[in-house]
Amino acid sequence: MSSILVTRRLPSSVLSKLEAVGTVDLFAGDGAMSPQELRARVSGKDAVVSMLTEQIDKSVLEAGDGLKIVANVAVGFNNIDVACARSRRVVVTNTPDVLTESVADFTWALILAITRRLSEGERVIRRNAWKGWAFDYMLGTDLRGKQLGLVGLGRIGRAVAARAKAFGMTVAYTSRSSAQIEGAEPQPLDRLLVTSDVISLHVPLSPETHHLIDKLAFTRMKRSAYLINTSRGPVVDEEALAWALGERLIAGAALDVYENEPAIQPALLTLDNVVLQPHLGSATTETRTAMADLAAENVLAVLAGKPPITPVTA
Repeated sequence: MSSILVTRRLPSSVLSKLEAVGTVDLFAGDGAMSPQELRARVSGKDAVVSMLTEQIDKSVLEAGDGLKIVANVAVGFNNIDVACARSRRVVVTNTPDVLTESVADFTWALILAITRRLSEGERVIRRNAWKGWAFDYMLGTDLRGKQLGLVGLGRIGRAVAARAKAFGMTVAYTSRSSAQIEGAEPQPLDRLLVTSDVISLHVPLSPETHHLIDKLAFTRMKRSAYLINTSRGPVVDEEALAWALGERLIAGAALDVYENEPAIQPALLTLDNVVLQPHLGSATTETRTAMADLAAENVLAVLAGKPPITPVTA
């Protein structure tokens, strides 16, 4: 039988699928496996079901000399050395599509939370600081008639755009691909930063997108603009973001991802004009189960000598 390493706890229904075709070595710790333990436990395995918190680098791939597949339970795969895996004939898969709608919904939850100051308001209530209704108290910002600027137009970016009409927003976008949205305006990044009221990031992490939103980018944005990040933390220079928020160069930001997760730039924790969430974009029972199930199906296919369902081809 095959031997399968699973780096985090998964739903029992998914583990049962894997146990039907092999022996499952499940890491049951609360956090990510250490690099040393990962290298030790990957030895002799045919498959790895990994999370974005595990760095599947050259040393891990070399330790897993008999690996056939690394199935990442995530859309992104910047935690895996895909080129090295390919050179060793190890298939890499991810879990696109199944989390698109939940992340798009969550993106709009962040947009509403920051523009209507929901987290800030709750903090006021919890510290018993609310003195009663007042006409001009804690005013937020309407979305109707404003421009939503999308940086990246993949599946999630398009799903976020599809919801904009319900809030009366126009859409502008910038994308390296030829993708288009009917009724939306393609713009270069510089123009999008200058013209948008809400800027939402939907790009993968790469050398080109690392610190894409930096100090210079913040100086180009409207002082009334809001930044939303549900993509990858290092796309935003967090030190520059804290500076921009502190200086009120932008109105606010809402983040679900961070440069050095789970560590967060300390200055962000002191600011009221930022919503901070613990990487919950796809965190619904239905979506996380579907992600894990797709990863398992990829493992089953490869171990049976069949093509995977969602191979990484980049």
